[in-house]
Amino acid sequence: MNPDSKDLENLFKLADQIGNRRYHKLTPQDLEDYQKFNYWRYINGGDRQHGTTLASQQWAKDNSDWHCPSCGERFADVGGRTIDHKLPRAQYPWLSLDFRNLWVICRRCNQEKGEMHWYEYEHYMLIHHRDRYDDVRLVRPTHLLKSLKSEP
Repeated sequence: MNPDSKDLENLFKLADQIGNRRYHKLTPQDLEDYQKFNYWRYINGGDRQHGTTLASQQWAKDNSDWHCPSCGERFADVGGRTIDHKLPRAQYPWLSLDFRNLWVICRRCNQEKGEMHWYEYEHYMLIHHRDRYDDVRLVRPTHLLKSLKSEP
């Protein structure tokens, strides 16, 4: 399968193939990186006290403009910025802190995307928000998938 292909179905299959192959080979370093992401993203404390750290808030500001790339709304008007994983942490925990896998979207879009795989999300956008699909497609994690393909 060619990761340069624009065919969404082939990209989805490639992502699943890579994820299934790699997920069963998680290393202690993968789990440590996953914990680093949690530390970077959240302040220590009880569930009600969790929030984003100053470092992750700054990263979100530095890697976004004023509008959500998914819905086009101003972040200030839709609950602010959130950091989302293009390929979900639940399926790709070793990519938790790989910044190529992160993007900044509004809280509403993050909740709407949930744990969808990137290509499920693209398909969802194509069907439900056709006018925003091209913007979402521009941030497709193709380079990330290419790098994963060469992993042992």
